[in-house]
Amino acid sequence: MKPVSEENQTLSIDSLRSTLSKLENSCKSMSGKNSNTTLVEKRRDAIKIGLNCLQNAWHGAEFSYSVETVRSAQCTLQELLPSIHKQYEKVKEGSAQKTLLQRRIASIELALEALEEHN
Repeated sequence: MKPVSEENQTLSIDSLRSTLSKLENSCKSMSGKNSNTTLVEKRRDAIKIGLNCLQNAWHGAEFSYSVETVRSAQCTLQELLPSIHKQYEKVKEGSAQKTLLQRRIASIELALEALEEHN
């Protein structure tokens, strides 16, 4: 994995934690409405695995997922990127939303890179 500054490590981990929190809240909200939560749960799990992988790469945190689980997370994260890029292109330049999406893209790309090393 390429070297990443401590500041970018913190920003990436915070971004994935925020994304994970949003997905967990979505799961809870959708469950209460008897909605199909399969896609949101799949994305939540992939973000969690990506977050754990980055924490392992940068801070030595435990990471014990099967190769199959890592591959599934990679696929899900790769599938997420195009829609985030589309959102990013539509958002006004200089806005807080643009910064948030920029960090989310960067953190997912770093997670994909880290996951590749566990594959």
